[in-house]
Amino acid sequence: MKTEILAPAGSAEALVAGVRAGANAVYLGGKAFNARRNAGNFNNEELKEAVRYCHTHGVKVYITVNTLVNDSEIEGMLDFVKFAMECSADAFIVQDLGLSQVLRSCFPEIRLHASTQMSVLNPEGFLMLERLGFSRAVLPREMSLEEIRRVREKTSIELEAFVHGALCMCVSGQCYLSSAIGGRSGNRGLCAQPCRLPFSADDSRSCDLSLKDLSLVNELSMLSEAGVSSFKIEGRMKRPEYVAAAVNACKKSLEHNYGAEDEKKLQSVFSRSGFTNGYFYSNLGKEMFGTRRREDVVGAQSVLKEFSHIYDNEISNTPVDFSFKCVASQNAALSASALGKQETVIGPVPEKAINKPMSKESVEQRLAKLGGTPFYLNSINIELEEGLILPASELNSMRREAVNRLCRFEPKSIEMKNLPKISSDNKKRTPYYTARFKSAKQIPNNHPFKRIFLPIWESNESFIRYNALAEIPRALFSNEEKIEGRLAELKAQGVTGALCTTLGGVALALKAGLEVYGDYSLNVYNSFSASIIKSPVLSFELTAAEISRLNVPFEKGALVYGKIPLMITRNCPVKQNIGCERCKKNGRLTDRKGKSFEIVCSPYGCSELLNSTPLYMGDRMNELNVDFAHFYFSNEGALEVERVLKMFNKKEKPSGDFTRGLYYRGTE
Repeated sequence: MKTEILAPAGSAEALVAGVRAGANAVYLGGKAFNARRNAGNFNNEELKEAVRYCHTHGVKVYITVNTLVNDSEIEGMLDFVKFAMECSADAFIVQDLGLSQVLRSCFPEIRLHASTQMSVLNPEGFLMLERLGFSRAVLPREMSLEEIRRVREKTSIELEAFVHGALCMCVSGQCYLSSAIGGRSGNRGLCAQPCRLPFSADDSRSCDLSLKDLSLVNELSMLSEAGVSSFKIEGRMKRPEYVAAAVNACKKSLEHNYGAEDEKKLQSVFSRSGFTNGYFYSNLGKEMFGTRRREDVVGAQSVLKEFSHIYDNEISNTPVDFSFKCVASQNAALSASALGKQETVIGPVPEKAINKPMSKESVEQRLAKLGGTPFYLNSINIELEEGLILPASELNSMRREAVNRLCRFEPKSIEMKNLPKISSDNKKRTPYYTARFKSAKQIPNNHPFKRIFLPIWESNESFIRYNALAEIPRALFSNEEKIEGRLAELKAQGVTGALCTTLGGVALALKAGLEVYGDYSLNVYNSFSASIIKSPVLSFELTAAEISRLNVPFEKGALVYGKIPLMITRNCPVKQNIGCERCKKNGRLTDRKGKSFEIVCSPYGCSELLNSTPLYMGDRMNELNVDFAHFYFSNEGALEVERVLKMFNKKEKPSGDFTRGLYYRGTE
């Protein structure tokens, strides 16, 4: 596939800027169901016009429906997707696994792109996306060049990579910080970016969760050689000048004409203490961190006007072929071919010329005046009888009408098949208990758990002793072969199932022949997702009422206790500030209000930020209609685990700091 520059379009102005700057495709969202709900976005009529405008320029349009969708929103989402397909949108970017399968069922011809929000981090995960019907997948920003190459070797799915823009601290789709702190969910398109605020490892009010902006503009050739076909620019919340500047920079890079001065100007448009390419080269650490400084803001003023001129005028980048016939006693005719269409305009009957007759040269000169349109004259065939004349105004009118017709797009007729039905009795249940432990040392004697999950690095003896199942870590990346080997070893020891934290983990569990259990981080948010993943721990971003109403053909569970991981990051915020020696695996971040968040290290190269207070539902279990209640134990000792279980058994109210999570306040 030819490489593609993919521009963000958070508004009509940004869309025009991207197209006129030279983007090959744009991505945009409707007024709902997209991961940048605070952008201007497009209502239905604006979306229709946006697709028309882009297609007249040969630019593709990808629609973002990249949020989690609850059951009550499915039908509205389907109506929106049907409308966008009727407008001839080229593809849809999707996060929600259940929604993706609903869309494939209702619209068999739909083209789906897997959002980076799906948190697929390993080659087997990308192979699963291909099997699930996705034609393209957006790579995680945290991947190195070598890891991208390994994905390309494993699968033939199209690969899209972010090459410029904001860089989140957390792996996309796995961040719950905004929803936990303020009820604004990144998975629902309303991230409040609390990570840009002070979260300090040394109580200095430093911003240890804020990374510099990503820029791989210099690395486009390497990405192309590694198998990436689409270069994505982040920034649907950014102004049109930013879009034009980033597209222009990518064009220059692909033409091997991007230099230090160009990068300086691009940095001036928007950056946070400059740019980073640390993940791409596996150079993690302090140099990747940065914030938006006063000098970053001031620096933008000098270059914004310069980049605004890039999209001042309409560009003519679409070839048109004309065929003009003018003979005596017949109406003149102009046929125009472009964009896979042919339009013919009938003009008046020509007159005998009294003075100067038309010539082929004068006709071509008149018809070639295509400025202000998307077209340029590619070829022209003229059949002209001598001695005839048509008024210049008539030729101009015929040309304008032909161009206008080429720019019109009739809506497609799209048939929507019936929404799949999911059967469930949804009767009142008495849930049994399951638990995830950080260590086997936490497991009390005579525990009540039907299923126990231990991290795969626990000893074989512990798995055998507790008849435990394996927890596959979220931090897959370069660890796929290591994890595959460990799963095979555990299966040989009698382990029969795995708690899968990402879709890539599901792929590894299935490959190992293990029974799959879905963890909360799979973001199972609706009945359709819950019908794909067996025995899922449902998303804790659902309310208790939404969880209880979910129709699930298998069992469903909910988190009822634990300090929930709010982030997983490949770049440890504590290490870059105070270092591992001082941390001694007891790292914490303190926010501006004095709340403390524990950082947990993983042997697989990532760290997790735990919520400052534990979720507790022991006294309100009757308000969660689920088959099983899942406990997430992190730093609790065995005695603390026993205390928590006694409180649950007695339905005691919690003591000390605790949270009900989002089960009652929900998210925006």
